[in-house]
Amino acid sequence: MSTLAIKHGAINLGQGFPNFDGPEFVKEAAIQGIKDGKNQYARGYGVPDLNLAVADRFKKDTGLVVDPEKEVTVTSGCTEAIAATMLGLINSGDEVILFAPFYDSYEATLSMAGAKIKCVTLRPPDFSVPIDELKSAFSKNTRAILINTPHNPTGKMFTREELDVIASLCIENDVLVFTDEVYDKLAFEMDHISMASLPGMYERTVTLNSLGKTFSLTGWKIGWAIAPPHLTWGVRQAHSFLTFATSTPMQYAAAAALRAPDSYYEELKRDYRKKKAILVEGLKEVGFTVIPSSGTYFVVVDHTPFGLENDVAFCEYLIKEVGVVAIPTSVFYLNPEDGKDLVRFTFCKDEGTLRSAVERLKEKLGK
Repeated sequence: MSTLAIKHGAINLGQGFPNFDGPEFVKEAAIQGIKDGKNQYARGYGVPDLNLAVADRFKKDTGLVVDPEKEVTVTSGCTEAIAATMLGLINSGDEVILFAPFYDSYEATLSMAGAKIKCVTLRPPDFSVPIDELKSAFSKNTRAILINTPHNPTGKMFTREELDVIASLCIENDVLVFTDEVYDKLAFEMDHISMASLPGMYERTVTLNSLGKTFSLTGWKIGWAIAPPHLTWGVRQAHSFLTFATSTPMQYAAAAALRAPDSYYEELKRDYRKKKAILVEGLKEVGFTVIPSSGTYFVVVDHTPFGLENDVAFCEYLIKEVGVVAIPTSVFYLNPEDGKDLVRFTFCKDEGTLRSAVERLKEKLGK
């Protein structure tokens, strides 16, 4: 879709990367790290200052005290943290439960590990967890369940009630939980809850996160996994042979970023709320059915009012004839049919870009 966008001069509201830069103080910290000679291999599981900053931030967010040396592993983005977790903790033949739609690297890395995927589908309009379906997905071979909250692509946030049910099922069946929380600071309608913070869950949870979404520095690829030592061991074994270590000066800068005052996060939310309002109101005016979104910088809409046969056809039309990019959500499902009526837009763009995209949509699609 991004390649087509360039070819047709379309405004890219598809791929989830900001078209604006991260904060100056973080960039200056990276520059200073380079000038200070922090340019050789870092310690495999992270430079001490970043491990400590991750642990401190996690304590502030969840109340959990973790050992930065034994329970934090720095990775090359959350994507590598996901891969290291799957490859380090999942054996061939293990069953892993995913909620569809899901970020595409989950399926890919589980395939590398030889896992068997059990899929529980979340359905619009609220994408709530179908409890009976979830219960039936567990078996004696279930090794882990993967949760992404706030959720890409839907913007759903798992409620405390849903997390409690998942936690009880995991404890009952002795199942691990992998939680992808890269959008935790982009929670708009409710407070984000880390699964690891629930009673009895830290010992069986790997919490995955990164710098990119919160600080608009997606190209830096700084991520981490937080887990008790017996799970961290497996993550680190895989990490050693995936990337071994992550960019050294960027790690020092990431430590500076994570020590940002709370005001930074408050301003981030205010800014994204404005961007979200521009896009959502515009999409509604054009005639889309907009699915409510509680978090992330994504919005999913029903495109069927415009008469195209499926999401791929609609997105191709949108690029070529309207000049705006969206992502077909069928790519996020094991069964593409489940996503054929929906497309995903992102609002992680400057306000001028969002307004221009809305104008194009109104001009070509408005009723």
